[in-house]
Amino acid sequence: MWWLMLREALLALKANRLRSFLTMLGMIIGVGAVIAMLAIGQGVQTRVNDSIKSMGSNLFIILPGATSANGVRSGYGSAPNLTVDDATALRDIAGVVAAAPVVQSSAQVIYGAQNWNTYTVGSNADYFGLRDWTIAAGYAFDRPEIQSAAQVAVIGKKVAGNLFGNDDPLGQTIRIRNLPFQVIGVLGSKGQSLDGRDQDDTIVIPITTAQRKLFGNRFRNSVRLIMVQAASEQAMPQVERDLRISLRQRHRLSDEAEDDFTLQNLTALANTAAETTAILSLLLGAIAGISLLVGGIGIMNIMLVSVTERTREIGIRMAIGARPNAIRLQFLLEAMMISIVGCIIGVGVGMGIALAVALIFDLLVIVTLSSLLLALGVAGAIGIFFGYYPANRAAKLKPIEALRFQ
Repeated sequence: MWWLMLREALLALKANRLRSFLTMLGMIIGVGAVIAMLAIGQGVQTRVNDSIKSMGSNLFIILPGATSANGVRSGYGSAPNLTVDDATALRDIAGVVAAAPVVQSSAQVIYGAQNWNTYTVGSNADYFGLRDWTIAAGYAFDRPEIQSAAQVAVIGKKVAGNLFGNDDPLGQTIRIRNLPFQVIGVLGSKGQSLDGRDQDDTIVIPITTAQRKLFGNRFRNSVRLIMVQAASEQAMPQVERDLRISLRQRHRLSDEAEDDFTLQNLTALANTAAETTAILSLLLGAIAGISLLVGGIGIMNIMLVSVTERTREIGIRMAIGARPNAIRLQFLLEAMMISIVGCIIGVGVGMGIALAVALIFDLLVIVTLSSLLLALGVAGAIGIFFGYYPANRAAKLKPIEALRFQ
């Protein structure tokens, strides 16, 4: 019986091919828009999540305070009131697993006839673990190199590619601001950070070398910022309180005085960014889903027209014994077939749009199985929901009145 009903539904749709296609068009556009928007949203969310993970986990960033001279106030980070000793003291706080003082600046790097301007970071051995940075080749500097202010460097993938091409950089000597450094390691790839900076375009050197030999600093032992890693996300609230208390004590601030530093919970900021992109993805899908509603209304309109056109056919079927449930099911199947076939075509259109967007705008797009199943399920539900009223109207026709219909 089901097979016969499906066959009848197909014949009815084939009898009005153009009208059936135009009815499907609403579903094709709706499903295509939903698939494309969800793929783009999922791609953006994945890229943001990858950038967040590349920064490290359970992190705090401590920046110096602001300076004021002659009534002119500089921004946060301008006061040289954070030191390597601060980082060492913070490392001893319960719940802290790593603390890395950081000085940083861009610098011109030279190897043979090649040169490259890159981001140079001076820090300690905790920096690599804190940033969850793997060493792809060679090794990272440790306490002996830091204590002796050794002129050694661990370089990023992009720096290695621009200076050495396909040659092995390990053991080679590069010049940073005309100061020779031996390459002892190559960092694993990380890609872009949340602010769009290429993290592979980096050189990391011992902080003592950066302070004493490379960058120089009229404020002895001061650093640009301190990065601190907590043991777990659950420990972060208590660690944040202890960090603030410790720094205020070290900087001899009174109870009434404001902090002369800025303490940022990087994990909280990253989670907020991730939640924002997730909401954006859902909103994109919801906006595109409006066209599915329009497509459903189109199905209902066409099915009402179909019921009117086939009133005499319905009367004949009822006169020879067709029950109302069979008539209702017949028209529901037609509505569902329009919806599901339109959905299948729309999935192909949506995947094509997503692929085109990825190629043209260099975006990451991800089409998930769940989004495809969701689209198929929604299409079937729309077919039933918007097809029920016309089908029910057909089932309630009186056989005598239907046969008299002209």
